[in-house]
Amino acid sequence: MELNAATQSDLVKNAVVLWGKTVDALPTPARSSGLFDVFAVSENSGDTRDVSEIDLEQYASGKNESEQAKRAKVQQGYSKTLKVKRVAKDIGISYEMRKYNKYPEVVAKLTSLASLFVNRLELDLSHRLGFAASTSMTDKDGATVTLTVGDGYQLAYATHKLKGSSTTYTNIVSGGPQLSKGALEAAERLAVENTYNHLGEKADMTFDLLWTTDDPNVVNTAREYLQSSAEISAANAGVVNVYKGKFRHVILPRLATTAAGAVDSTKRLYWGIASSMGVTQNGVKCGIWEEGHLKLPTPSSNAEEFSTDDINFGVRGGYGIDALSGAAYKYSFPTA
Repeated sequence: MELNAATQSDLVKNAVVLWGKTVDALPTPARSSGLFDVFAVSENSGDTRDVSEIDLEQYASGKNESEQAKRAKVQQGYSKTLKVKRVAKDIGISYEMRKYNKYPEVVAKLTSLASLFVNRLELDLSHRLGFAASTSMTDKDGATVTLTVGDGYQLAYATHKLKGSSTTYTNIVSGGPQLSKGALEAAERLAVENTYNHLGEKADMTFDLLWTTDDPNVVNTAREYLQSSAEISAANAGVVNVYKGKFRHVILPRLATTAAGAVDSTKRLYWGIASSMGVTQNGVKCGIWEEGHLKLPTPSSNAEEFSTDDINFGVRGGYGIDALSGAAYKYSFPTA
């Protein structure tokens, strides 16, 4: 696409096209992973949104002749309130870029701008798993972010509480093993033996996601287990690999990062499993109040800055993230 930057009107038209193409091409591994329940919040509905969980007992009771049927137990779980956080960033397109048709510089600035909302949301979602062992964090803007779930503990915790039962559960694989066949089976056992509804009953929750960082060793190990045509430790190729098709592998490139988005090698071996069904019920919720969009200078207004001759473009967006429960996630935190 040739960029005709001769006039402000032409620049604005081209910026809209370039923005749309860039956003459509951007990867969103966290948002599209199934590890987070992402939903749109309707306009003019306030800057908060309440989310909650509710459980119904799983088994019918016996009924004698002419006896009144027992009422099913319904247990309200935990509730959280999502609050919108608005994010923004501006760039300036100089007079020289506009008038002298500096195509590469203009394109680089506008494509970079288009990625800023997408990348920030990816970072904030990924940090919910990367900082799952913490109750709070200070984000890249210096703001304190509370990371606790409904029971007041961090997302990954050894004795999570239930609302209607004295039973507690853990969602951390003991010892923090690196990803291996034995470690994966330990995580599956944790899912089988430590996943409850709020009445203390064993929850029927299928764990279908295997999430990892983008560390090459961890990624390759996961792919070997999930894609091998034979059992991963078999001497012959005729043995069925029980893990083939069992999990969908989700790679989170921004998980092993600091709050500021820099590399954090101490987290490079983190991995876990999750239930996409459980995430929808009581996992990490992400409400989108305002999708990332381009803020344009108005051609008919005095959009040009008097002192610099720059014209500003901006990205704006708003979302809120919080977690109800840790039940849908099982974690391993190996020491790197």
